[in-house]
Amino acid sequence: MATFRVGVGSFNINDGSVGIGTEGSGHGNLKVEGTIKSTSADVLGVSTFTRYSGFSADEVKVGNRDLTLSGEYSTTGDVVVEDGASLTVGLGSTACIGTVESISVKNHFSVPSGDTDQRNESAGYDEGTVRYNSDLGTMEFFNGNEWKQFRYQSDAEKSPSNRGRAIFAGADQGGTNMIEFVNISTLGNAQTFGDTADTHTGHDRCGSASNSIRGLIAGGRIRTPSLADTNTIGYITICSSGNSIDFGDLTRVQRMMMGVSSSTRAVFAGGYTPFSNIIDYVEIGTLGNALDFGDLPFANQSGGPFSNGVTGVFGGGYSPARRDEIVKITIASKGDGTEFGTLQQKRAFPGGCSNSTRGIVAGGESPTQINLIDYITINHGGNATVFGDLTLARNGQAAASSQTRALIGGGGNPGNVRIIDYVQFSTTSDALDFGDLGFTGGRFCIALSDCHGGLGGY
Repeated sequence: MATFRVGVGSFNINDGSVGIGTEGSGHGNLKVEGTIKSTSADVLGVSTFTRYSGFSADEVKVGNRDLTLSGEYSTTGDVVVEDGASLTVGLGSTACIGTVESISVKNHFSVPSGDTDQRNESAGYDEGTVRYNSDLGTMEFFNGNEWKQFRYQSDAEKSPSNRGRAIFAGADQGGTNMIEFVNISTLGNAQTFGDTADTHTGHDRCGSASNSIRGLIAGGRIRTPSLADTNTIGYITICSSGNSIDFGDLTRVQRMMMGVSSSTRAVFAGGYTPFSNIIDYVEIGTLGNALDFGDLPFANQSGGPFSNGVTGVFGGGYSPARRDEIVKITIASKGDGTEFGTLQQKRAFPGGCSNSTRGIVAGGESPTQINLIDYITINHGGNATVFGDLTLARNGQAAASSQTRALIGGGGNPGNVRIIDYVQFSTTSDALDFGDLGFTGGRFCIALSDCHGGLGGY
């Protein structure tokens, strides 16, 4: 029996009839076009509310049907959705006045969905806001300051020690093919991971890119059995250790490329042999040869690359003069790069990395080694701003990052150096000492991580 209080008295629905002030139970239909005031509403059949204004119930129960709220609808108590029913709340509707302390969902529910730009269209997000990012293909949440991504982890990745890794590989020290790793959240020296390939005894000047699972090492220069550039692409599984495995080939033989990535796609731009404006891409989750992506606005090599998972950025470089232009691409959309600002200083061979908001370009040659760190806000673009200084001026270093911390490792001044610096993205300050690489020098090494650019929440 459904009982509705209207001023004084009550009415019941019984066998399709409405009785006011009666004692019987009823299971008929009621169509209401006005305002309902009730302490409870038990919807067992098909019922249509054409107006919701003023509806204030202690409990709203939805059973054996689907209910869509599309106007002003309120309850001071619980909203109960029983098995076999669903509740959809449309624009301009609220399911509860005040705070909903808990929601119990038996099978599934849907959260707001949109691309990265849409999450920034309006301000005032509350801490704990949750949405699905269609660009990144992941759930994300707002922590009060920035968006962070939820991550799926396989069993092999569940150990916290395997999360937030930075990888450094290859270097110009007479040539090394060593791969090393550090845990970004802690300080300390690099540890052995593997080799870039068991057939290479020297491998440097590569390009690199990664998602939360795989790291790619592309092109570069092989020192033995003879000094020659290569078009090979190898991959590693970041959470594990071991030698790189063959992935495929670039569209051309190339060294000194600039690599950026999303959660699914790696893009390699520019390079030398000779100076090139070609952009290649691969899908990280598959194996295969690279395909044509587009062209840079000018031939370039050895700029500082970074991405937020959506936009790829290349800052500075050399072709054949040192450059200060900042060029961007949209990783999900093939096409040519476009300029959108300048660095503080022309430079070649800097390191570059980012979180989902900020990208930095650190050090380089201009024409002697410099220690300047620039940064940009990726979604806004424009000219770079001074961030701080490295602990040592150098060029040919590599950079990798998490959502909170950037590492800049290796380089030359003028000989090879092993040091790893770090900065916190949330600040603008000078770099601090993190530790050292294990190989004797790190000029023209590469770096990557499993949580850069919004690809992981660590």
